[in-house]
Amino acid sequence: MSAETDEKHRTIFLVEDNKADIRLIQEALKHSMMPHRIIIVRDGMDAMAYLRQEGEYANAPRPDLILLDLNLPKKDGREVLAEIKTDPKLKRIPVVVLTTSHNEEDIFHSYDLHVNCYITKSRNLSQLFQIVKGIEDFWLSTVTLPSE
Repeated sequence: MSAETDEKHRTIFLVEDNKADIRLIQEALKHSMMPHRIIIVRDGMDAMAYLRQEGEYANAPRPDLILLDLNLPKKDGREVLAEIKTDPKLKRIPVVVLTTSHNEEDIFHSYDLHVNCYITKSRNLSQLFQIVKGIEDFWLSTVTLPSE
């Protein structure tokens, strides 16, 4: 990585409605060695408005990574994923489904929609921290992410 890339703050876009999960993910990311900012929306409608830079999100930065829950109010994560991956301006942003669903149908459907990876959240705090650390290490430190 170049020094310029090392200094860049990565933008993590968390689409999650559960306040406890939001706090836990934020806490896990506090210990990050990678400079980042986390942006949070709590429903699928706001997620798409943010990504399309509509209304109050007109000047929103493009995320480097999307962490997407499937079970969201207003527009569920499956619909959000489908819209992201069919939009030419958004489809290259990596999407990690981070959900409590173990449902095989959700897993297959997410991959059919071209999710970059599917991770089932753990209710064990230590395991959740490990999951978030693994996401951070891989998606923000190891891979080369597309720029706008």
